[in-house]
Amino acid sequence: MIRLSAASAAFFILTLAACSREDEARPAQGRAAAAPAEAGPAEARDAAIPPPAEAPAPASSGGVEPAAPGAPDYAALYPGAVMDQPGTTATGPHGDGGLVTFRTSASPDEVVAFYRERAEQAGLSSVMGMNQGDARAYGAAGGPAGATNIHVVAAPGEGGETSVQLSWSEGR
Repeated sequence: MIRLSAASAAFFILTLAACSREDEARPAQGRAAAAPAEAGPAEARDAAIPPPAEAPAPASSGGVEPAAPGAPDYAALYPGAVMDQPGTTATGPHGDGGLVTFRTSASPDEVVAFYRERAEQAGLSSVMGMNQGDARAYGAAGGPAGATNIHVVAAPGEGGETSVQLSWSEGR
């Protein structure tokens, strides 16, 4: 579990490091929740903050919730999942992306199968799969230089639940 936490933290830091602060003021293209073009960096950052967990998130196609506001269909929240906290989103030179952690009663294998299917439906190709003990990891990519991608790490957690970290980038 410690290795999974360390790997998750490292991946999260690398994901956020890929985002530059100069892109925060630029609105995300094709997103309903994008910041207005005239907004400054603070307003753009505030617009990217998801609503509180109590607020219902709009459903994306397929009848599942997006992992964060404006997230692509392949980054939907696993059905019945409980988020640990609202998702984190960012805009960088390689596109919009995000990270969310959640818990579910589904097994790690079921979680990975769900995201593999969604990634393939979105035209992404599997590029990584890992099994270490009961933990599972999966990655898929597509677009120019694999800039559109998704990464999922699922491991048994406390109380029989599965702990999941989901990250994605929409690419450009």
